[in-house]
Parts: sequence; C-alpha cells; structure tokens
Amino acid sequence: MPLPVIAAIIQRGDEVLLCQRRDGALAGKWEFPGGKLENGETPEECLVREIEEELGIQIEVDHIYQAVHAQYDHGDFLVIAYLARQTGGEITLRVHSACAWVPVAQLEQYDLADANVPIAKSLKEECQSARTGVGADGGTD
Repeated sequence: MPLPVIAAIIQRGDEVLLCQRRDGALAGKWEFPGGKLENGETPEECLVREIEEELGIQIEVDHIYQAVHAQYDHGDFLVIAYLARQTGGEITLRVHSACAWVPVAQLEQYDLADANVPIAKSLKEECQSARTGVGADGGTD
C-alpha cells in the first residue's frame, strides 16, 4: 500500500511555490513542499505543520487539488496535493536548498520530482484555459 504524502500548492497570484530537495533520494529535484502524515493527524493539519517546520511560514489550506500515485526506487507513494495560500511568516529554508515563486506557465521548466509532474501539467492546463476564456460555461471573458 502506498505511503500518503501531503503536498501544498501554495499560490500567490499566478505563481506557485516550488522547493528544491537538499537531501535524500530526490536531492536536487523540485517539488511542491509537504511531508508525511503523523498518527492522528488530518492531511490539513499535516500540511500546516510540515510547511511551518520546513519553511517557517503559516498557510491556510483549501481543498484537495489532485492525488498522484508514484513509485520510486525508495518507495511507493500517494502524493495528495492541496491548494493553499501563505498567511504569515517569511520563508526560511530548513530542509530545502532553494525555493522559487514560479509562474504556473513555467512549472515544467523545472526538474520536478516525478510525482509532481502531473500536478504541474494540470495547473498549467487550467491556467491556459482560464486565459483563453474557455471555462466551465464554455463562454469567453
């Protein structure tokens, strides 16, 4: 059974926060920040805790955006990505080597961890359809 990992798509306008892994099997790869659930914790509580621990900022968690099953040499994971926004604090890198606010249209230019690629593609497609004005109502802006 895959290990659940909770990730935050922290949005600021049309940009999202990507962080670069410093250590471990995915060192050097870019990802949406987050981490593993602890016993008795909801996914939302996990994200608030992990982002505070890893980046020193406070976030408000919205809804699940997408779940991606990923198999790596070091394990089998279910990455559950939530939309979120920063509500306080200044970013301090504690476990990452870098971070960047990246325009959604440029996400795929980063060397993303495999599980993050489908999430980035979905975000980009949504952004492009919003820009062309073709939305749920089929109309234009």
